[in-house]
Amino acid sequence: MSLQAELINPFLTSSIQVIETIIQVRPKIGTLRIQQIHYSHDCVWLKIRIYGQVEKDILFGFPEIAAKNIVSMMLGGYAVHELDDMCRSAVAELGNMISGNASTLLYSNGISVEITPPSILTGDAFEWGKSAVTIPLEVERLGGFDINIIV
Repeated sequence: MSLQAELINPFLTSSIQVIETIIQVRPKIGTLRIQQIHYSHDCVWLKIRIYGQVEKDILFGFPEIAAKNIVSMMLGGYAVHELDDMCRSAVAELGNMISGNASTLLYSNGISVEITPPSILTGDAFEWGKSAVTIPLEVERLGGFDINIIV
């Protein structure tokens, strides 16, 4: 199995498990693609670094509407009207849960890694334009988001 597949599969599995558990909806996986990552101000950008036997930056890109909808479901249906600190914190926690679960799956596959705490990125806080394997996920009625594994 290639290194990319060894990383992608745990993130796919983890994303499905975490979202299904937290939101009670099974996300649909879109077509994986390689693309350059560019900053968009209407997204919540979350970066988590995995390190150890493998070192990669993982960027989660949540469009604003999807972030608000997903956080609303995480809060039991409480309406979220703005992308405030509480909303960003909940998105960061979702990314943390997905990444933590993925690191456990990697470990069970013989790859020992640690993860950094999630950090919310702004336009100047990351070297944008890097290539990534993008895993698009669509959560019915809530919107989609991408998990980007920087290559």
